Amino acid sequence: MTYEQIAYEVAEHVATITLDRPDRLNAFTSRMMHELIDAFDHSDADDEVRAVVVTGRGRGFCAGADLGGGAETFAHGGSDVSDQSGVIRDGGGILTLRIYNSLKPVIAAINGAAVGVGVTMTLPMDIRLVSTGAKIGFVFNRRGINPEACSSWFLPRLVGIQTAAEWVYTGRLLTAADVVAGGFARSAHPPEELLPAAYSLAREIAEHCAPVSVTLSRQLMWRMLTADHPMEAHRADSRAINSRGRSADAAEGVTSFLEKRPAVFPLGVSDSLPDVFPDWLEPEFH
Repeated sequence: MTYEQIAYEVAEHVATITLDRPDRLNAFTSRMMHELIDAFDHSDADDEVRAVVVTGRGRGFCAGADLGGGAETFAHGGSDVSDQSGVIRDGGGILTLRIYNSLKPVIAAINGAAVGVGVTMTLPMDIRLVSTGAKIGFVFNRRGINPEACSSWFLPRLVGIQTAAEWVYTGRLLTAADVVAGGFARSAHPPEELLPAAYSLAREIAEHCAPVSVTLSRQLMWRMLTADHPMEAHRADSRAINSRGRSADAAEGVTSFLEKRPAVFPLGVSDSLPDVFPDWLEPEFH
């Protein structure tokens, strides 16, 4: 796919996905949704990529849905995708489900305004850093619609039901300090320090950890958010450690520690994922 509304580049084992409509504050469109999904497909398939950073071009991260269509903007769910029964699916939700299933850790560097789908798209990302000047808003009720992009599932798990309820019901704009205090963002940074901080974190993962282990850790933690009992985690952990404990990565991890040298993990995510979950290798979960 040729990208028109995002940019994608890889350096030092980190893929950077940049929302790239700065003249529209990177407002979200169906085209952008499809390009983002394609970019995550690329990052999953590329063993050179060990972490992903998502940011925006210019002074905004994403101003939400492009309202250029006027009053009819949300008339079709903001998407041109339908399921097998012909029901239109929410475009933001299609994207967040794809990010949720990412095989690589995802870090959001929220460099400016992030409202509506511009903020809900970051909820399935693993870590969020914000610029000190960022404005965050779950503004759906102020536009006469409702939360989308699976945010009714993600947001309460991230910040708790009370905070999620206040932020969504009021639709108010939140400051960087608000979202750090509320647990939405890890940290706030001056604009010029935001991307360096995000890259520092991404490269710490990329340089020191086994890629397959990171992928397993990501899926274990996300999926166990809805487990009914810790026994589910124990079973999944046991399947994973039984496989990984006999792997070349585990041998390298122990040997490098004993030899007091950096580890060079040989296995890649594209061909070495153990069958930890029943749906692990099914295409719709990638």
